[in-house]
Amino acid sequence: MNSISLEMGNSYAGQLKTTRFEEVLHNSIEASLRSNNLVPRPIFSQLYLEAEQQLSSLEAGSRADNEEEEEEEEEEGSESSSPPVSYQMKPPPEGCCTTDGFCQAGKDLRLVSISNEHIEVPAGFLLVGAKSPNLPDHLLVCAVDKRFLPDDNGRNALLGFSGNCVGCGKKGFCYFTEFSNHINLKLTTQPKKQKHLKYYLVRNAQGALTKGSVICWKGAEFRGRQSSSSTCSSTLFQLPESSGLSGSTSSEPLPAANLSAPAGTQQTAAAIDHIPSTAAFSSAVYNGKESPKQQLVKNNLSAQTRPSVLGTLTNSGPPKKRHKGWSPESPSSTETWNLQLNLQAPNRIKNDGGSLSSLPHSALVGPASSPMVGSGEPVSVPDNLLKICKAKPVIFKGHGNFPYLCGNINDVIVSPLLYTCYRNSQSLSRAYEQYGASTIQPISEEMQLLLTVYYLVQLASDQVPLIEDLEQIFMRSWRESHLSEIRQYQQAIPQTFPQVPSQIAPVTSAQLPWLAGLAASSCNDSVHIIECSYSLAEGLSEMFKLLIEGKLIKTNYVVIICASRNRAIDSCIVITGKYQARVLSESMLTPSDYQKEVNYQLVTGKVETLGSFFSTLCPEGDIDLLLEKFYQENQGHISSSLSASVNKPTSLNGTGTAACTSYEIERHQIRPFQLAVAQKLLSHICSIADSSTQNLDLGSFEKIDFLICVPPSEVTYQQTLFHLWHSGILLELGLEKEHLTKQRVEQYVMKLDAEAQIKFKVFLQNSMQNPHTLFVLIHDHAHWDLMSAMHSLYPQTELSTGLVDRLLNCREVKEAPNIVTLHVTSFPYALQTQHTHISPYNEIHWPSSYSNGVDLYHENKKYFGLSEFIESTLSGHSIPLLRYDSSFEAMVMALGKRFPRLHSAVIRTFVLIQHYSAAMMAVCGLSQMKNYTSVETLEITQNLINSSRQCPSGHGLMVVLRIPCTPLAAVAYERLYNVRERLALEDNFEIILGNPNSGITIGKHFVEQLKAWQKIEDVDWRPQTYLELEGLPCILIFTGMDPQGESLPRSLRYCDLRLINSSSLVRTTLEQELGLAAYFVSSEIHTEKAVVNDVLESDPEKLSSTDNEDEEVATEGSTSEKRSPMKRERSRSHDSASSSLSSKASITAFCSESSPPLIAAGDTAKSSHQVISNSAEETTNNYERQKQKVDKGAQTTISKHLPPVTEQLDTKQNIKSAQISITSSSSSPFSSSSSSSAPTHNSFILQTSQCSMTKASKQPPIVFLPKLVYDIITSTDSSGLPKSSSLLPYHSVMWASSFRPLMSKMMTCTEQSLYYRQWTVPKPIHMDYNNRNEGRMDTFHPRRLLLSGPPQVCNKNKIGKTGAYLQFLSILSRMLIRLTEVDVYDEEEININIKEESDQYYHQPGDMWPDLETFKKMPFDYTIHDPKYEDASLICSKLQTINSEERSMSRRQEDMYTRRQTTRMRLSKYAAYNTYHHCEQCHQYMGFNPRYQLYESTLHAFAFSYSMLGEEIQLHFIIPKSKEHHFVFSQPGRQLESMRLPLVTDKSEDYIKSPTFTPTTGRHEHGLFNLYHAMDGASHLHVLVVKEYEMAIYKKYWPNHIMLVLPSIFNSAGVGAAHFLIKELSYHNLELERNRQEELGIKPQDIWPFIVISDDSCVMWNSVEFDCSGDRKSDYMWTERNVSLKQILQHIEATPNVTHYALIGMRKWSSKTNSAEIKEPFSCCHVHDFIMLNVDLTQNVQYNQNRFTCDDVDFNLRVHSAGLLICRFSHFSVMKKQIAVGGQRSFHIKSKVSDTPVSISPAQYICAPDSKHTFLAAPAQLLLEKYLQYHSHRFFPLSLKNYSHPVLSVDCYLNLGPQIAVCYVSSRPHSLNISSSGLTFSGLLLYLCDSFVVASFLKKFHFLKGATLCVICQDRNSLRQTVVRLELEDEWQFRLRDEFQTANAKEDRPLFFLTGRHI
Repeated sequence: MNSISLEMGNSYAGQLKTTRFEEVLHNSIEASLRSNNLVPRPIFSQLYLEAEQQLSSLEAGSRADNEEEEEEEEEEGSESSSPPVSYQMKPPPEGCCTTDGFCQAGKDLRLVSISNEHIEVPAGFLLVGAKSPNLPDHLLVCAVDKRFLPDDNGRNALLGFSGNCVGCGKKGFCYFTEFSNHINLKLTTQPKKQKHLKYYLVRNAQGALTKGSVICWKGAEFRGRQSSSSTCSSTLFQLPESSGLSGSTSSEPLPAANLSAPAGTQQTAAAIDHIPSTAAFSSAVYNGKESPKQQLVKNNLSAQTRPSVLGTLTNSGPPKKRHKGWSPESPSSTETWNLQLNLQAPNRIKNDGGSLSSLPHSALVGPASSPMVGSGEPVSVPDNLLKICKAKPVIFKGHGNFPYLCGNINDVIVSPLLYTCYRNSQSLSRAYEQYGASTIQPISEEMQLLLTVYYLVQLASDQVPLIEDLEQIFMRSWRESHLSEIRQYQQAIPQTFPQVPSQIAPVTSAQLPWLAGLAASSCNDSVHIIECSYSLAEGLSEMFKLLIEGKLIKTNYVVIICASRNRAIDSCIVITGKYQARVLSESMLTPSDYQKEVNYQLVTGKVETLGSFFSTLCPEGDIDLLLEKFYQENQGHISSSLSASVNKPTSLNGTGTAACTSYEIERHQIRPFQLAVAQKLLSHICSIADSSTQNLDLGSFEKIDFLICVPPSEVTYQQTLFHLWHSGILLELGLEKEHLTKQRVEQYVMKLDAEAQIKFKVFLQNSMQNPHTLFVLIHDHAHWDLMSAMHSLYPQTELSTGLVDRLLNCREVKEAPNIVTLHVTSFPYALQTQHTHISPYNEIHWPSSYSNGVDLYHENKKYFGLSEFIESTLSGHSIPLLRYDSSFEAMVMALGKRFPRLHSAVIRTFVLIQHYSAAMMAVCGLSQMKNYTSVETLEITQNLINSSRQCPSGHGLMVVLRIPCTPLAAVAYERLYNVRERLALEDNFEIILGNPNSGITIGKHFVEQLKAWQKIEDVDWRPQTYLELEGLPCILIFTGMDPQGESLPRSLRYCDLRLINSSSLVRTTLEQELGLAAYFVSSEIHTEKAVVNDVLESDPEKLSSTDNEDEEVATEGSTSEKRSPMKRERSRSHDSASSSLSSKASITAFCSESSPPLIAAGDTAKSSHQVISNSAEETTNNYERQKQKVDKGAQTTISKHLPPVTEQLDTKQNIKSAQISITSSSSSPFSSSSSSSAPTHNSFILQTSQCSMTKASKQPPIVFLPKLVYDIITSTDSSGLPKSSSLLPYHSVMWASSFRPLMSKMMTCTEQSLYYRQWTVPKPIHMDYNNRNEGRMDTFHPRRLLLSGPPQVCNKNKIGKTGAYLQFLSILSRMLIRLTEVDVYDEEEININIKEESDQYYHQPGDMWPDLETFKKMPFDYTIHDPKYEDASLICSKLQTINSEERSMSRRQEDMYTRRQTTRMRLSKYAAYNTYHHCEQCHQYMGFNPRYQLYESTLHAFAFSYSMLGEEIQLHFIIPKSKEHHFVFSQPGRQLESMRLPLVTDKSEDYIKSPTFTPTTGRHEHGLFNLYHAMDGASHLHVLVVKEYEMAIYKKYWPNHIMLVLPSIFNSAGVGAAHFLIKELSYHNLELERNRQEELGIKPQDIWPFIVISDDSCVMWNSVEFDCSGDRKSDYMWTERNVSLKQILQHIEATPNVTHYALIGMRKWSSKTNSAEIKEPFSCCHVHDFIMLNVDLTQNVQYNQNRFTCDDVDFNLRVHSAGLLICRFSHFSVMKKQIAVGGQRSFHIKSKVSDTPVSISPAQYICAPDSKHTFLAAPAQLLLEKYLQYHSHRFFPLSLKNYSHPVLSVDCYLNLGPQIAVCYVSSRPHSLNISSSGLTFSGLLLYLCDSFVVASFLKKFHFLKGATLCVICQDRNSLRQTVVRLELEDEWQFRLRDEFQTANAKEDRPLFFLTGRHI
C-alpha cells in the first residue's frame, strides 16, 4: 500500500490509501457545499485516474511530481489551483475589536508584544506564528493542536483544525475559517492553515518567545528545489493602468493552475493559458506534472492581482489544490475562464528562450476568440513515450479548444506560446490605427496556420522554430494583403508599386487541411499533417500512435488540424523532432531553473551513466587507466617530454642568454576615442545644466566625487580598482593625497553584493553633507541585474538580486540635486523600453571610427567586434574567426538521443571534457586518443601546449572555456586538472577556474613566471584580474550565468563557447557571450587576407590520401599552393572537411541506432596525417617567406631527433603545417611525421620560433560556437541584419506588439534605441516596470545618462568605456573648476617710469580714508597708468621728463594686436556672475524661480530737456514689479516721477546708497549683471543701460533687472553716449528728488549725489590689508584679499566729507602690484572701469556723447581742469574678466556698398571730399578715432616719437597712437592747466571747438617751425568759419588739398578736417 519512498514532495507518501480516499471525499463534499452550480467530479475518477509515478520518471527528472508549492515567507498568493474564488468574510459581531494584530476580544496577539508573557498551552498543543496580510512584519501567536500540524517530513497532518486564542483564552475553534475571523486576519482569499500558519514559536535562553523553524507543510524540506509552477509569487504585481480594466483591483492573487498535480486528467491545459506569465508556465507545464527543471522560476514570474469584478462570480473552481480532475465542462467554469482571459494584463513573461512573444495591450479588449479549455474525450499519453521516442514531444496549442491529456503526461510538454503568438497577431497595434484599422482586418486563423506550415516546411533538420520569425511572417503577410489601404494613408503621391487587390480571396477552413497537406508534401515528411473531423483528441491520439509505432522517425513537426464548416478551427502543433523538442523544452527553463536542473542531475548521480558510457568507448579500456599507465611509464623520464621544453627557455631567460622582448605593459594613456566620448558626456551634462528646468546647477558645485558600482564579480571589482588606481583620477580630482593606498581606492568602487548597502549609505550621507560637491554615480555593466526590488522573488538565495533597483533607484538618489547617475553598458537594450528612466537625449553612443571612409580619430587600433567576426565567415576572407565544431555537435546529438533524460548542457560539457582530455593525451604521445577528440579541440590543445615552447621566455596562449553552469565548470576543472597532472603537464600550462564569486588561484610556478615577466618584486603578489595573466599559457574555465564585465588579456587565442546555453536566445545574452572575444587589433594587421586564402583553402580532401612520407607531404603541400581555393559557402566556413570524417567516426562510436560504421575508427586515423602544427597563426606570419624552400634533407635530419607524437585527424591543419614546413626559410622543424617536442638544439628553437603571445595579440581570437547559435549569428533577416539582432533584446522585457516593423540595417545606435523604446515594455520583474506616467514626458529622470559602447572595449588595452568615463570625470572636474574660475586681466601698470618719484607721502599706508585738506594738496597725475591704454597717446605735463627710447620700446608694433595678458582666478563667494549662474540664493534675484510666474515688468517713459542737444531727451525705463519700490510714481496716472535717492546721513548695514549703472552692448549672456553675491545680499539699485534694439534680448535674459533704454538715435553710438545720458539723467533725477524731499523738510544738499558707473566685466573686488606692527613706521606687511562690493562701497560711502570729491575710483588689480604702488593709499589720478561719480559737483562737466574710445580719460581730464577732486583708493582693486564677445568688439566697420565682408584698413577710413571713395557703414566719430589711433603721424609728422614736443590738444583728449604724445589744455576760464611756458608743441589739434576757444587763447602757445595743425568740424562750412574766427591763417598755412573727410556718405554726416603747417 505504501508509496515508493523515493517520491519527493508527496505529502501523502506512506499513508494508507484510505486517508487519500477520506481526503478526496472530504474535499468533494466541501466543494459541493461551497459551490452553487458546480457538479463535482466523481470521487473515484479523482482517485484512480491518477497515474502511478514510475521510477523511470524520477530518472527523467520528474522528482517533484506530487510536490506542491509551499509559498515563501512573505507570500500571500493563493495555493488553490482553482479560478479566482470570491471569499467574503463573515461580518464581525457588532462592537467587537477589528484592529489588525488583536483578536475580536481586543487582546494583543502580536509576538513582539506578548513574547515575554506567560501563556498557558494545553497538553498536545503547540504555539505557532500566523501571518496576517495586513501586518507583514508581525507574527500573531496562536495555540494549535499538533495533530493538525505536519511532522518533520511535511506529512501526517490531520485534515481540519483545532486551536485556541492565546489572547482572550477562547478555546475550541474547529474551523480555521472561524479562527481566522476571530484573530482578525481579514483575508480576501479562502483561509487555509497551510498558508497562514508559518512558524513554530519557541522560548529562547532568556525565556522570551521567538520565531522558530518553518512549519514544514507538504514537503518543504525540498524547498530549495521547489517547483515554480504556481503563479503566485512572493510579491503580487499591480495591473498596469493602461490595461483597459475598470474598477479597483482587489488584493486577492490570481490562483495558480495546479501544475504539480499528478492527476491523470489534465486541467493545466485549461488553466495555463489564462495566466499572463505564459512563458514561465510553458516552462513549467510538463502537462499537469511539475517539471523538475522549473524550480524557483520566481525571477521571471508575473502573477497578477485579480480585478475585483471577478469577486462577484460564484466559486466555479475546484475546492482544493489537491483536487486533480476538476471538470471544466460546466458552463460556469467556461464563463469564468473566458472572462478572466479578457481581463489579464499583458505581463507575459519572456524566458531566456528568445523564441517567445508578448501579449500586447490591445489583446485585452474584446472577447477572446475561444477559451483554451480542455474539452471532449481525454487523450491518453502512452507509457514509455520518452523511452521509445528518445525525446519528450512539445505540444504547442494553437487555435480553438485543446483536449485533456491523461496517462503518462510526464512525457509530454504543453506550451501556450504559439496560441499567444496567434492571438497577438490578430490584434492590430496602435501604430497601424492611422491606416484606418477599422477597415483593415487582421490576418485570419486559417491563414495563420497555413503560414505556420509554410514556415515549418522550410526549416532545415538542424534548425529550431523561432516565434520571432513567425511573427515577422504574419506581419509581412498582413502588410502585403493590405498594401493598398496602407499606401492610401502613407502617401498621396502616384503609386510606384503595382496595385494589389484589396481583398485577396481568404482561405476557408475547408481548404485549409488540403492546402496545408500540399505545402507539407515537398518536405520529405519533416512536417506531417493530421486532419481530424471531430476534435483534436483524435489527431493527438493518432499522433501518439504513430510515435509509438516509429512512423514519425523523420518527422520533426506534426500539425493537427480540426476544421469544420460550422465552427472555428482547432489546431495544435507537436514538435516530435528529437533535437527540436529538446531545444524547445530546455529553452523554457529560466536561468536559475537551468542551473538547478543541472545541479540536480549532478548531485543525484544521473550523469554517471554518461561517464560509464564514455569509458566503454576506448578500445584499450578506461581513459583513466590509460592515463595512469602513461603516468607510471613516464615518471622520472619527463625530461625528454614536453615539460622539458617549457623549463629550458625559462632557465635560459634566467641566465640572460635569451629573453622575449614582446612582453610590454601599455602605459595608461587617453585614446582619441575616449576623449571624444568623454567630451560627448560632458556636453550632455552641460545641456542638462543649460536647460530651463534647472535640474542641475553646475555653477553651485566646487568639486567632483564619484562611486563606481560593478557586478559582484571579484575579478571585475579588482579590474576596476586597478584602472582607477592607474588613471590618477583620484589625485587629479583632489579626492586623495599622494601615497594612495588600496584601501582608499576601494572607497570609490562598490561591488553590488550583500555589503554594498553599507558603502552606498556612506555615499548618500556624503552627498547630503556636501551640497557643493557633484557626485557622479557610475553604474558599470548596467544591464546586469535589472530585477525590480519589489519583485525580487528569491531573497534567500540571491541577496544581490534587485540590489541595483534598491540602491540606484531609491528616493534619495532620484531627488538629490547633486547626484548624476551614469549607466555604462555594452548592451543598453534593457534600459531602452517604453518605461525607461533615461531620456533619449541623455544617451551617449560610442562613436564610429569611420565616416564616409574617413578615419575620424586616427586610432592605430581597430576594434574587432561581432560584425567583424560575422564578416570573417563570408567567402573571400581569411580563416573564419567564428566556427562551429561539426564532429562535436554530431556526438552531442547522438548522445542526446541515447540519454534523453539528461539536460543537453550536461551532455555537451561531458563530451567537451572528453575531447579536451583526449586531445591532451594525443599531444602527449597517446596517438590512439586522437580518434576521441575533434579537430578543433586538437588544434586548441596543440597550440596551447606548444605555445610556451615557441617563446624564449615561455609566454603562451590563453584558451577561454566558457561553462556558464557553475557545478559543471567545477566538474570540468577537476577532470582537466587531473588529466593534466597525469600527463605531467602541470608546468606547461595552468588551468584556472574563473568563478565570479572568488578570486584567481594559480600555481606558485606560474605566479613566479608572471612576476618575472611583469618585473614585480612584491613577495605576496598574486594576479587579481585576468588582464594580469597576459602571456600565461592557460585554460581559463570561465563560469557564471553571465559574464560580469571581466576583461581578458591580449594573449587570448581561443574563445571556446561551445557550451553556452544555446537555447537561451536573447540578444543581450548572445552578444554578451560573443563580446568576450571582442578585441582591438593593430589597424595594419589585415593586409594579407587575400593571399592567405590560397594557402588555407586548398581542397583538403585531396590531401588526405597521402602516405606518411616526408617527401610526399612536402610535394603535396607545395602543389596545394597552385590550386584554386575552393568556393566556400558560409555555412561550411567554420568547418574543415575532415571534421566530417571525424564526425562520422563519432557517430559510429556513439549512435547505437545508426547503421554500421563505414570505416573503423583506426582506419580513419591512418588515412589522415600525423602532424602537430602551431596552427593558423603560423601561416599568416610566414607567408612572406613562402617562396623560399627548405632543404628536405635538413628537415629530415632534424625530424630524426624528435620523438614521434600523435597522429591527427585534421587535414586542414596538414595544409598549414605542410605549407609551413616547405615554404618558410626559418620555420619550426615540424615535419609531417614529427612533433615539435623538445628538440635537441635549444639554440635552433630560439632562433626559429616566434612568441605565440605576440602573434595572438596581433589578431582577434578564434571563437567556437554551438551550431544553433552559429546559424543564428551568421544568418541575416530580410533587412540584412544578423538574425540575432531581431531577437528579444533582454529576458526581463517583452515586445509591445507582434505587429512591429523589422529593424533596419541602416539604423544608427540612436535609431535602434528609439526602436526599442517604442516596441519593448518591461516585465513586472524589471525595475522600470512601475515607471509609468501615461502621456507625459516626466518619467525620464533628468540627471540620468546612458553610455553604451562595444563590449570588451571596457578595459582591454585600456581603450574603452572605463577609460572614457574616468576621462569624463577628469574633464568634468576641470570644467567645474573652470566654471568657478575666470580669466581676469593681469597686467602691470604702464608708464610707471614716467611718474615722478617723490619721497613725500601724504597719507599713512594704514589710513582708511583720505583727509580732504591733505588730499587737496596732492598733485594730479596726468599720465595714464591703466594697461588697457598701452596703445594710447601719452599725456604730457611739465613734471615729466620722458625718455623717448623707453617709451618707444614699451611695445613693439607687431605686439600691437596681441592678446592681453590674463590669469585664471577662482571665483570667490563675492563674485559678479553672468546669466549661466544659477543657485538657490539668487533664483529670486534673477527672476528665474520656477515657483513664481516670470516677473512682470512695466515700461515707463522719462523725459528731460538738455540744452546742449537742443532737444528733449526721452528715455524708457523697464521696471520689474519687484523693483518698483525704488521709484516714485504719480498717484493718479502711475507716471514715473523719479528714482528714490537716500540721504547723505543715512546709515544702514544692508543697504547700498549709490545707484549702480552698467552700460552694456552685445553681452546679454556674458555680462556680469548678477551682483547678488557681490553685494553679499545687500539691497541695492542696479540699472542696465541698453540700446533700444537690444532691449528685448536683455529683458529675456535678465527679467528681474531694471533697464534704462537709450533713445533709438543712439543705436549706433559708443560708450560715451551711455555715460553722457547716465550722468545727465542722474543729475536731472537729483534735482527732482531735491524738490520732492524739500517738501518733506529735507535740505537739498542732504540728498545723496553719487552714482556708480561700472563696466559689465567687473567680476571681483579686492582690499589690501596692512600690518604696521613693525618697529619703524616705514615697516609694514600687506596682504590682498577678496571682499564684497558691498564692503567696498559702504567703506567709500562712509568717507568723511565724501560729497567734496567729484570722482572716486580704485586700482585695476594686478598680481604684479608692488609695495611702492600702494604705499600711498590714495592717489589723485585717472580712474577707470568702476567709478563713483558725484553728479552734483560735475554738473557742468559732461562726457562727450560722440566718443567710442578713451571717453573716461577725456572726462577725467575735464573734471580735473574744472578744479574738482579725483580720488583713487589704492587699497581697493577691481578685477576685470576677459569677455570675448560684445562691448567695443560689436562695432564692425564694413563697406556700405557690398555686403561681402572685405577687410578695410584704417588708412581707408578718411578720404578727400567729393572723391569717388568707397563709403563705409560706420559712425563718422568711430572712423575718426580709429584713423587717428593708427595714422595720426600723417597729420603730425613732426610729433612722431618726439615726446618732448607733444601735440597740443584743446578741450579734448584723442588717442593719436602710442608714438605721439599730447598735452591737454582746457579753454574754460578758471580751469587748471599745466604751465606751458617752457613747452614747444609739434602740432595743434582742434576738435569740434566751441566758443570758449578764441584766437587769443591759442596765441599763448609756441609751436615748432613746420608743426602741423588739424581742425576737425561737423561740416565744411564750420571748418571755414573756425579758421576765420580763430585767425588761424595768421600763423598756419593751408592748401586746398589738405582738406579731408571721414569716409561716410552725406546722409551719415561725415566729419571734415583741415590740416595746415606752422609758418
